[in-house]
Amino acid sequence: MRRRVLALFMVALLAAAGCSGTGGGGKSVVVTTNILGDITRAVVGDQAEVTVLMKPNADPHSFGISAQQAAQVERAGLIVYNGLGLEEGILRTVRTAEESGVPALPAGERVNPISYADSKPDPHFWTDPERVRDAVKTIADEVVAHVDGVDEAVIRANAERYRGEIEALDKAMTEKFGGIPPERRKLVTNHHVFGYLAQRFGFQVVGAVIPGGTTLASPSSSDLKALADTVRAAGVPVIFADSSQPDRLARVLAEQAGLHVQVAPLFSESLSEPGQGAATYLEMMRANTESITTGLTRS
Repeated sequence: MRRRVLALFMVALLAAAGCSGTGGGGKSVVVTTNILGDITRAVVGDQAEVTVLMKPNADPHSFGISAQQAAQVERAGLIVYNGLGLEEGILRTVRTAEESGVPALPAGERVNPISYADSKPDPHFWTDPERVRDAVKTIADEVVAHVDGVDEAVIRANAERYRGEIEALDKAMTEKFGGIPPERRKLVTNHHVFGYLAQRFGFQVVGAVIPGGTTLASPSSSDLKALADTVRAAGVPVIFADSSQPDRLARVLAEQAGLHVQVAPLFSESLSEPGQGAATYLEMMRANTESITTGLTRS
């Protein structure tokens, strides 16, 4: 009798462990940011549930999650996150899940990241389509390795189809940016977010209103004055402000520069709601390409 009770207890214990979601082997993919979420959904298709934690038009540096979402992270078959310090508000949750055995893919770490002037890694790799193509393959590999029940052939086919779409995007951006005179390929933004795009397509990042790579920093009056002097010297015709962030600081800079500098919105760190111009990664990049080209070629 005691042996039967002990056996039943062990069965219950193992069942509970199997339901805990730790150690991988789950059927869902949890993604931190909505840009990575859209990319991951293109790869996974209907093969598994994909949960995206960050809402449209949110700031990846500061968004938070609920207790229910934290539980989803802990039960995931795979977590896909940036990995270069982008999601500052939820990194502790991701790391806790990793420590408990949930497989996690730090996508930015796998695409040959670049660094800022202070040697900190730049997390905004999605502004370079070539690096996103590399990320797509890595995501497919990790989904196949860790998510239960997916059809590997379907995942691979989805990834290759989407990589083809990104390659077409890259060619279109190259052609569009080719119409901007080299002396006008200068970018000033809310904060440093287009380093990868600048490297890929031959732009110069003149500066940013908010120093560093996070929106959680604040510029000093001396920062603004120094950048205003740089903008004046470079003859920059437009300052690009993140569509999800107030552009007050960019407008203050424009006023301090003493020039007729336009302030134009870009979708730099978040997708939008459907119908707002950047509901998918591909749509976002096309919209930004058009805005940058228009802004820098305007007389």
